[in-house]
Amino acid sequence: MNLIDILKDSNYNLAQFSQELRDRLEKAIDLKEVRGKQTPYIKCLVRDKDIKLTPEEAVRQLYLMVLIDEYDYPVSRIELEYGVTFGRETKRADIVIFDKDHVTSPYIIVEVKKPKLKDGKEQLKSYCNATGAPMGVWSNGGQISFYHRKDPNYFEPIPHIPKASEKLSDVLTERWYMADLVENDILIKERKSLKGIIEEMEDEVLANAGVDVFEEVFKLIFTKLFDEMESGRNDSRHLEFRNYGDTESELKEKIQKLFDKSRKKWEGVFTTDARIMLTPSHLSVCVSSLQGLKLFNSNLDVVDEAFEYLINKSSKGEKGQYFTPRYAIDMCVKMLNPQEHETMIDTASGSCGFPVHTIFKVWRDILKDEGKEESHLFTTEKKGGRYEDYVVNNIFAIDFDEKAVRVSRTLNLIAGDGQSNVLHLNTLDWERWDDKVKEDEDWQDVYFEGWKKLKKLRRGTDNREFNFDVLMANPPFAGDIKESRILAKYELGKKPNGKYQTKVGRDILFIERNLDFLKPGGRMAVVLPQGRFNNSSDKNIRDYIAEHCRILGVVGLHGNVFKPHTGTKTSVLLVQKWDDKLCPKVDDYPIFFATMQETSKDSGGEKIFVKKKDIAVDKRDEVITESTPSAVQDPAETYSKPDSYLDEYVLDSHGHLIVKHDLFNHDGLTQDGIAEAFLEFAKKEKLSFVGKL
Repeated sequence: MNLIDILKDSNYNLAQFSQELRDRLEKAIDLKEVRGKQTPYIKCLVRDKDIKLTPEEAVRQLYLMVLIDEYDYPVSRIELEYGVTFGRETKRADIVIFDKDHVTSPYIIVEVKKPKLKDGKEQLKSYCNATGAPMGVWSNGGQISFYHRKDPNYFEPIPHIPKASEKLSDVLTERWYMADLVENDILIKERKSLKGIIEEMEDEVLANAGVDVFEEVFKLIFTKLFDEMESGRNDSRHLEFRNYGDTESELKEKIQKLFDKSRKKWEGVFTTDARIMLTPSHLSVCVSSLQGLKLFNSNLDVVDEAFEYLINKSSKGEKGQYFTPRYAIDMCVKMLNPQEHETMIDTASGSCGFPVHTIFKVWRDILKDEGKEESHLFTTEKKGGRYEDYVVNNIFAIDFDEKAVRVSRTLNLIAGDGQSNVLHLNTLDWERWDDKVKEDEDWQDVYFEGWKKLKKLRRGTDNREFNFDVLMANPPFAGDIKESRILAKYELGKKPNGKYQTKVGRDILFIERNLDFLKPGGRMAVVLPQGRFNNSSDKNIRDYIAEHCRILGVVGLHGNVFKPHTGTKTSVLLVQKWDDKLCPKVDDYPIFFATMQETSKDSGGEKIFVKKKDIAVDKRDEVITESTPSAVQDPAETYSKPDSYLDEYVLDSHGHLIVKHDLFNHDGLTQDGIAEAFLEFAKKEKLSFVGKL
């Protein structure tokens, strides 16, 4: 019997354990007939007797191997099913390691019964508090968490437990460098997410801390990004965003100084008098929770998912604008193929997904042009030269939500090494822009350099029309514009009879406004509610679009893409403005249509990831596409192994899970999708922007 059969339909998996350990456990399985049924048993490493091998027991036995072989704990210091007394009730702790000097005192407690972190941590806390154990470990085989019990209320995450020859203080005072963070990143090693860590922090301290959760978490992420950049550019500098056994007051003083440095380096995100408002004890828990993860990463989902979670609680969700998933952004970028010499803007930028991924695409092109290998793109390394010039001069973003603008500026400031063209403006109310510039000194201090560059791209003397080559945006859907002053400036503010309406959907006005930003021959990808494409009442909108540009394509996104925030069915519209040279006007032409078939998320909004079995074919020694060692290992080796391999996920070359979608081929690991089909269509139609593919 294989381990995959044992774990089937359970909430446990064994991804955190090496294949060597799994093979060792699998070889030790002994099948016994129990009531006429073959039942797997294993000889327990500690109890020295045969135990039925349940999913929970498989995790426990594998972790015992780790404790004995890697941490060097002798079996004599370990007890299983240790009785913990709660009044008249006794519960059983899964694994207890006893103190070296006080052999009856629990030192480390390990919980594997509860396969969900929240449940497991609560159980673990109760055991540690009842026994006085200073450390605890929770694992379900796929994820693992280590904690230091500072007091009954606060369990601080630690990077690992001490070996038998070490003390807890050795773990807490161990100096970390960027290389250590890369090697031990808990997002990869422990399969955690930044969003999940923030939720855990909320449960622990933030919910009752009396602070603005978004502001305080943003400050910490901002500070940690700065710390990683400083150490990433100086191998000899140890990371400062880390608790090295400091007192709580010492730690707060250190983190505040680090925040002050980051605020000065990346200006215009926080005010000059901004302070970290968390108490020293609350800050200590938050730093310990965040210190083990690496934010600088080729996959921007790490940071973006966390900001989406935080911002959605307030402004973004209320205005009907939700962060566009990275895979939908990448599809648009691939389809519109922005070039190094072209300008690009997002007029409803959210967390700047479209601009940042446009930057990544062009940076890849530059690397290829210079004959260099691609590295991580969202990294600590200083780009400079063509890379930095492109960001500083060609990339722009606008949003009316102040929180989103600050997130956008942070990411662009990093990419542009301290410079950014992300502006806090109301895209639709362009008439008031000059007033904002003249009357708001604080606004000028932050945004004036970007404003000067934006003005150079105006087509006239006012702020209505611009000369951008590429525009990509996901404008807000919800809410109507009712101000007659604003409606009077838009053709789409009128009824078919020519009279102005009393209210117009925000996304409708964005269609016209976005086209104003494009130069003749410029191209656009915009996310719109599906109804705009087929409602009979919206015919005038479709006519307006057709009059001003060539409709290149329409891609229907799955209804789960924007869950859990909304189930609104959306489509991506791709157009190119008519131009005598780049896009000559014709009356009849083909249009590319496609519909997303893979859901990419479940009905609850959780992402679905590609598993190895998803890219396998009937023959066990073949895969559909060539894969990197970090993804599928050697295909012949992989599929000659037991089926337990088929339950593992495919990872990209940077160790990230890959969302299961059909929008494009992910680095050769998945099949070609909608983007590749569109580019073939574009080549056939000889569209102006596909010449450099």
